[in-house]
Amino acid sequence: MTREYTIKLLNMMDEGLISAKDVAEMALGYLSEDDVHAMMLANDILDEDEDEDEPDCDDSDDGYALASAGHGTDEDYGSAEDTL
Repeated sequence: MTREYTIKLLNMMDEGLISAKDVAEMALGYLSEDDVHAMMLANDILDEDEDEDEPDCDDSDDGYALASAGHGTDEDYGSAEDTL
């Protein structure tokens, strides 16, 4: 499979029709944050040891797991003890 559009875009950059900065901004805006993170890791732009944005996961904290999955926490809904 050829990279028809990739080659076309690279040629447009070479010809000065579009700047590399504009292409980067468009691509980064199109990608998800996870895609950008994976790209940075794959290209050794971000070292996994430097990646401190991800909080350390405490397997004993179910509230953290539920909140990160979008299900809220006890603070959001109250605990089972609050309803008894």
